[in-house]
Amino acid sequence: MKSFYVLQEYTFGSTQRLFQKYFLFFLGALCSFSLYSQQQDSLAIIKLLENEGLTWRMGDKEAHAKYWEKRPYSRFMVSTADGRTIDIPIESIIDPPSDMIGNGGFAFHSNHKMKIVGSTAWVMHDEVSVGTDGKESLSTEFRLLEKFDGHWKLVGQSIHFYDHPPENKIDTTSYIQTVDIETGSIETVLAINEHFEAPNWHPDNYLIVNSKGKLYTLDLETKNLEVLDTDFIDQSNNDHGISADSKWLAISHNDVTDPSPKPYKSAIYVMPVEGGKPRKVTSKVPSYWHGWSPNGKRLAYCAERNGNYDVYTISVNGGKEKRLTTAEGLDDGPEYSPDGKYIYYNSYKSGHMQIWRMLVNGRKQEQLTFDKNSNWFPHPSPDGKWIAYIAYTSDQKQDHLFGKQVKLRLMNIETKAIKDITPVFFGGQGTINVPSWSPDSKKLAFVSYSVN
Repeated sequence: MKSFYVLQEYTFGSTQRLFQKYFLFFLGALCSFSLYSQQQDSLAIIKLLENEGLTWRMGDKEAHAKYWEKRPYSRFMVSTADGRTIDIPIESIIDPPSDMIGNGGFAFHSNHKMKIVGSTAWVMHDEVSVGTDGKESLSTEFRLLEKFDGHWKLVGQSIHFYDHPPENKIDTTSYIQTVDIETGSIETVLAINEHFEAPNWHPDNYLIVNSKGKLYTLDLETKNLEVLDTDFIDQSNNDHGISADSKWLAISHNDVTDPSPKPYKSAIYVMPVEGGKPRKVTSKVPSYWHGWSPNGKRLAYCAERNGNYDVYTISVNGGKEKRLTTAEGLDDGPEYSPDGKYIYYNSYKSGHMQIWRMLVNGRKQEQLTFDKNSNWFPHPSPDGKWIAYIAYTSDQKQDHLFGKQVKLRLMNIETKAIKDITPVFFGGQGTINVPSWSPDSKKLAFVSYSVN
């Protein structure tokens, strides 16, 4: 009997310990799942807020309406920097009049604070809204959301605008961004209070950009920005790019030692993409690089000779250059198609800046765009399906200036159908001068700006 009691006591103790062990395991798993679910909800809400603002600026009423749900208690309140309060009918947010939506620009969110309880959530965040004139509006925003059939929707919002502190004035802020050509989602890689330009996208997941004569690498994961070793080159401009095998970099650099009397003496150099000593390719100035041939043997560029800017190509080893265009007016931005058959470029030969293409020997020059925009810098995607380019929304003649209203557009090479992939924004020179496709042809890198 004593032995049975000891056995019974041992069995009960083991069962108790086993129950405690698995109870703690399941409790931990439940807490982990709950934490994971909260994290997923938080990410989904932040992405919703970004996309809601983007559809508003793009003028996509149907897409924008899907982010909202009217409830009996829905409100949309605005307080302005000068002390006014505006109560906007929620109907005007869900179904806005055409003159209220689609005014372009970008919004940049930060400092999210969030509380999620079941199917309801509130979010507070700061916002820098940049208009198409490059001016910033600062606000703190309070958002109310509810979950309907597993999807979060906005049900209310309060916006409080405020002015820049006097000591917080800066000249230029550069927003280095990416856009997904399928979803339209735009992500901000880095906002920096310096003037940066022209991102190239390397397969090792970093961008090459230029600023004040130097080149930099920007890691897309860590956001680390580091100077790229270009040896003696310290006056590079925004015409640089990576070879098809990702091993070499072409640079356009103002060679002040050149004996030419021309005021700007851009010459083209090549160097290892990881940094090193550049080697000069072009002997005549000015020459501005824009494209590598797919086999890496030739470079395409825009050059001024005898007062006219045309498209040229040259061996990567230098030598005699080959002129491909001869029309009066500017021909610029030449890039090879991935199959090496065509060179795409922009030209003023029609009396309006449009996108063209030609065979690599300069024959069969064909106009591709015919609209009222001034269209520049066609970039063929690595998979050969698309052309991305920058469009000035007003006629800029032969100028490609900074600080204008622009948008990025996408052409289907097969059908020639064109669509906008960004709202109109403040940019131009420096936004997308050079090839900036992701290696998988799904995204583009570009730069927008604000000035204060």
